[in-house]
Amino acid sequence: MRRRSRPSNALRLAVRAGGVGAIAGAVAVPLLRRRLRIPAPVTVASLAAAPLALAVLRPRSKRRDVALFALQMWAFTVAHELPYDDPERLRARLRSRYPIRTDKLIGAGRLPNARLQRAFAGMPGVGALDKALTWTHWLWFFEPYLSLAFILVRHNERFPRSARQMAATFDLGCAVYFAVPTAPPWWSSEQGLTGEEVRRIMVEVGESTWGRAWGRMYDALGGNPWAAMPSLHFATSLQAALSLSEAGKVEGALGWGYAGTLGFALVYLGEHYVTDLLAGAALVAAVRKGEPLAEPLIRRINGGLQHLERIANG
Repeated sequence: MRRRSRPSNALRLAVRAGGVGAIAGAVAVPLLRRRLRIPAPVTVASLAAAPLALAVLRPRSKRRDVALFALQMWAFTVAHELPYDDPERLRARLRSRYPIRTDKLIGAGRLPNARLQRAFAGMPGVGALDKALTWTHWLWFFEPYLSLAFILVRHNERFPRSARQMAATFDLGCAVYFAVPTAPPWWSSEQGLTGEEVRRIMVEVGESTWGRAWGRMYDALGGNPWAAMPSLHFATSLQAALSLSEAGKVEGALGWGYAGTLGFALVYLGEHYVTDLLAGAALVAAVRKGEPLAEPLIRRINGGLQHLERIANG
């Protein structure tokens, strides 16, 4: 029986150097893209290479799983902002009419955002409702990741699939942001396009809650105001609820409770159209139904990465 020959030191060092360089590039290129005018495709390629490079450099472990997903989310954070690097060019491609028309059909002639805001206006306790739903919205910045962290700790065998589906949801949604930039209802209302007022309640609550700090907080988190279709807030909360449901009944109930509350909040607060939420739900269904179709490609990629990992680690 023929024994496998060990890779040469030169090849091992070359593979490791390439992996380290790819990860360094994924950090440096996005930070320098505006100053050096790096084209968006180059930035996206550098971001996509980093998780693959880490998979080559380190064998699978819980720490590597967490680091891989962290690199994936860094890639999404940068990539979804890329179209807004040139606001004027993006504005020329901006779509704002089609979700208004669709939502007015859903709302029987009026936007559901405006219907909900008008229905609750002036009711006792509406200020508390505004704050509660705004905090529900803000908690989204943690909820998908806390859900995955729970699965990693309590159901480690389920983590790779859950993380892969969550990452695919973010990535495919980001691709739609590039292809069909769409304005949210609060922005279209400010431009006089909706025919009725849609308040941005989250900003009202943010200003009263955080005072002078709100402007800096909003600027740090609001990298692309025209990334509205599909609603990844809703899509990723649905994806988390489905993954938690597979882990247990109580976990699933909590996940679905949050997703439902967030969906209502996004429409009431003026952040998303109902159409955006429906598109987010369709995206989740496509990811989960499409995963078996992508399985052969995923296996081939994993096989290639494992081969390079053996080389990199001698």
